Amino acid sequence: MDPRPRITLVVARALNGVIGREGTLPWRIPADLKRFKAITMGTAMIMGRRTFESLPGLLPGRRHIVLTRDRSWKAEGAEIAHGAEEALELAANEPVSVIGGADVFALFLPRAERVELTEVLADVPGDTIMPDPRESSDWRETEVEVHAPEGNRPGFRFVTLDRA
Repeated sequence: MDPRPRITLVVARALNGVIGREGTLPWRIPADLKRFKAITMGTAMIMGRRTFESLPGLLPGRRHIVLTRDRSWKAEGAEIAHGAEEALELAANEPVSVIGGADVFALFLPRAERVELTEVLADVPGDTIMPDPRESSDWRETEVEVHAPEGNRPGFRFVTLDRA
C-alpha cells in the first residue's frame, strides 16, 4: 500500500484564470460551496495562510493545515507547516484537499492525483490567477456536470480531472 496520502486540488476558476479578488472568491455560487464541503469533508485541508484567514472560521469535519513562511504565525485550530513535505507529514495517511491559494496549488499540482475544478463560465475581474491544469497533457476530464446561468450568476461546470 502506498503510504503517501491521496492529494486532490479543489479550485474554482474563471475562464480567464481568476481564482480570487482581494483575498476572497469573486463570485457566490451556492452549489460550488456545497460541492466544496462534500469534497473536503473528512480530509486534511492544506492551504496558505491568506486562504486560512479568508475562511469564515474553522470548517467543521476537516483538519486545517496551514502553510506559512512566518515561523511565529499561529491560529487556534490550525496545524502549521513551513513546507510541502511537513504539511504532508502532518496529514499522515489521510486524504488531502489542497484548497489554495495560487502558490499552494502550484506547489502541489505535480503531486496531485485529482483536480476538482469548478469552472466559472465567465471572465471575472480579479488579482489572483491560476493556469488551467488542462494545458498539460497530464490530466484528463473524467466527469463534467454543466450548470446554466441563473439570474446574475454565471453558468459553471463541475469538472473532475484525473492524472492521465
